[in-house]
Amino acid sequence: MKAVVYRGPFEIATEEVEDPRIEKPSDAVIKVTTANICGSDLHPYEGRAPLDAGMVLGHENMGVVVEVGAAVERVKVGDRVSVPFNIACGTCRNCDAGWTNACLRANPSGKPTAGYGYPMMGPYRGGQAEYLRVPWAEFNLLKLPPGTEYENDFTMLSDIFPTGYHGTELAGVRPGDTVAVYGAGPVGLMAAHSAMLRGAAQVFVVDKEADRLALAEKFEASPINFAQTDPTEAILEATGGLGADCGIEAVGYQAHDAAGHEHPEMVLDKLVEAVRSTGRIGVVGVYNPEDPGAATEGAKKGRIGFDYGSVFDKNIAMGHGQCPVKRYNRHLRDLIVAGRARPGAIVSHELPLEEAARAYDQFDKRIDGWTKVLLHPAAA
Repeated sequence: MKAVVYRGPFEIATEEVEDPRIEKPSDAVIKVTTANICGSDLHPYEGRAPLDAGMVLGHENMGVVVEVGAAVERVKVGDRVSVPFNIACGTCRNCDAGWTNACLRANPSGKPTAGYGYPMMGPYRGGQAEYLRVPWAEFNLLKLPPGTEYENDFTMLSDIFPTGYHGTELAGVRPGDTVAVYGAGPVGLMAAHSAMLRGAAQVFVVDKEADRLALAEKFEASPINFAQTDPTEAILEATGGLGADCGIEAVGYQAHDAAGHEHPEMVLDKLVEAVRSTGRIGVVGVYNPEDPGAATEGAKKGRIGFDYGSVFDKNIAMGHGQCPVKRYNRHLRDLIVAGRARPGAIVSHELPLEEAARAYDQFDKRIDGWTKVLLHPAAA
């Protein structure tokens, strides 16, 4: 089959690789209809997260089931499905508690997390390919209405829509709250959309890229360009000096200032400034335990020096971590079908696998207009 293969930093290629097959009775194989390029795919692409050459990329996947193992009963051949980026066994202590992002069995390394085509998340090939093997398919796959309707919306259910929603859950967004979202990439935009779905009175989205801020307005958010305006001052002024009730960090360890210099603590510090006393912050931007290419010596070892003293002094509650997709994807699917949610509004490009190298290059360089790229393996 054709697949997008990692060859090294800034080097990927669309190549022929071995077709996936049923390896265990609990497996399924899907024909991929859409696989997205995620911002976190850029971490190995840029050489900032270790990945073996030859790995097939892609953890945001959906498609149609073409084969199932002998133990799979609920999922049938022909079912249209969304594939959570977390691979979970469904029976370990963490899965049983709903933390499918921290499965204790799926990653052979013993690390409590597993996923497709991503550093340190196990040997599982990604879905930027014509076909994908799904372990524990009975537990992991989410059924979708048949056909092709809502394809660009449903493809966001594998990661970024649940992850954005998870940010609002961690931040405890309630009806009437004011919410500050830092980062207008796909996850930040989904966090803004989710906050409005939960009844937020006002959502501020902070970034410096004009095309992304324009998308934030489509979700009824108030954009703040931090290259032109101090976001803390703008949020304090808009909230009568109190600050936002909730803050969501959707940037991660590669935060850059307006001049392009990297400061891993920058977004955390700005959120602590902008969120009111006794407010709440949810962190869904990625932070790694090791980052040899980090801007500071501490950050190279996963130590991010931010203003925790003010967090304590202001009694701000914080939550953080990878999203347990299955906790939210069924509900978000139903919001899409009901016409309440429209995550596909952020899609900028739909391309065949053969154009993946160009898409990664343009997305990584933040070229204007390259906000969310979908790859369609059947397109040629």
